[in-house]
Amino acid sequence: MWFNFPRFTYGWINFIVAVPLIVMGLALAAWSVWVQFTLGRGTPSPMMPAQRLVVEGPYAYCRNPMSLGMIVFYLGVVVWVGSVSAAGLTLTFSALLIMYDKLIEEKELEERFASEYLEYKRRTPFLIPRLWRKKEVKH
Repeated sequence: MWFNFPRFTYGWINFIVAVPLIVMGLALAAWSVWVQFTLGRGTPSPMMPAQRLVVEGPYAYCRNPMSLGMIVFYLGVVVWVGSVSAAGLTLTFSALLIMYDKLIEEKELEERFASEYLEYKRRTPFLIPRLWRKKEVKH
């Protein structure tokens, strides 16, 4: 389609794989925003940031569930349209989003929440969720 790159379309298989990815990605992103709004008393936007560090809900499994949700959503769109150029754009977008989260957002959270955020950062994965919780070792 775009730039005359080859496409990877397999009829219903694209649809069957894409729809769950799109739905899961949107659901995770929406859940993340809702938790920020209700528990954090703010939004993901720097204009109205959360007033407290949110470590519940999807944030208990990874530090950036909203970004993960958007990446999964766009991956679903790539599978649906079956476009190599869309895959390239999604990889670029994902890399930029991850760099923003790591280099800018994390620094701001470290400044705002100090040791509370550093402890959360120590025990919670950056992007790929840990679906089981590590048991805290007590000394």
